[in-house]
Amino acid sequence: MVDIINKIENSYKIIENLSSLISNNFFGQKKVIEEVLCCILSSGSPLLVGVPGLGKTMLFQLIAQKLNLKSSRIQCTPDLMPSDILGVEVLSKTKKNEFSFLKGPIFTQLLMIDEINRASPRTQSALLQAMEEKIVTISGKNLNLPEPFIVLATQNPIEQEGTFNLPEAQLDRFLMQINIDYPDKNTEEKILINDIKNSSKQNKFLETNELAKISKIIDDLPIGKNVIDFTLKLIRGLRPSSSSHEYVRQYIQWGPGPRGGLALLSAAKARALIYKKRSPSISDIINLAQPTLRHRITLNFEARTEKLDIDQIIDKVCKDTN
Repeated sequence: MVDIINKIENSYKIIENLSSLISNNFFGQKKVIEEVLCCILSSGSPLLVGVPGLGKTMLFQLIAQKLNLKSSRIQCTPDLMPSDILGVEVLSKTKKNEFSFLKGPIFTQLLMIDEINRASPRTQSALLQAMEEKIVTISGKNLNLPEPFIVLATQNPIEQEGTFNLPEAQLDRFLMQINIDYPDKNTEEKILINDIKNSSKQNKFLETNELAKISKIIDDLPIGKNVIDFTLKLIRGLRPSSSSHEYVRQYIQWGPGPRGGLALLSAAKARALIYKKRSPSISDIINLAQPTLRHRITLNFEARTEKLDIDQIIDKVCKDTN
């Protein structure tokens, strides 16, 4: 027991230093950094939604560099094929009439998929198995992906021409949908003054095996029954049914499934460690409810007509859950 407590307390300083290093290069986005770290530390994949020029690629580079993760990047276009991501079998140059498998960019630890909604549904579906099972199937053979395997995908919320909406099954594979907004005036001034491109070129901070140890600690953190009960009520309260609140029945077409509850608890454990706690609390659940659940809920026609914000409904259900 003492050994476990020591491991937890040792991880506090590591995570604090890691967060500071990223914050020193990615200005004014404390909440975004916190949410992305919750994903990375719990081996979950974040979906970053924001207009171009807000530093999504730089954040990816910082994480890969500081955590010493093997990384690759895919720029999505409508003509991108599944084989461009997974890899392809080619005729061997050394052995007659034999094929060898040429691995695609998915065989990495941190994969950035830029503007994922520009890829065709066929190509998007190629990621489903990889994100859920951490394997890919080529010619009937299962190939394991490296550990950890984390997808950091980006999406532009403004441009819709030439894009394909991600299906619910694909969205559900992302631990969080993290919305990135414009920086405030002071932050933007700091960005203009500082040469952030040069400051980001620093040495790695963690070895990959250290990240795995922290992820294991997060997995083993205990969760109180009150936190589980609150999470269960919250998830079920966001599904339209005879027992749910009137505004949920009025505006929500589909609510989050059990995977949403599991994702919320996993993220809450990571947040607890970030805030130097040995176990997550209800406040961790409430703070992460929006990014963890917003992409798992489908609004109905009435809600879309009224331009209702899904985050408002999540907040209201959180307040009404006791």
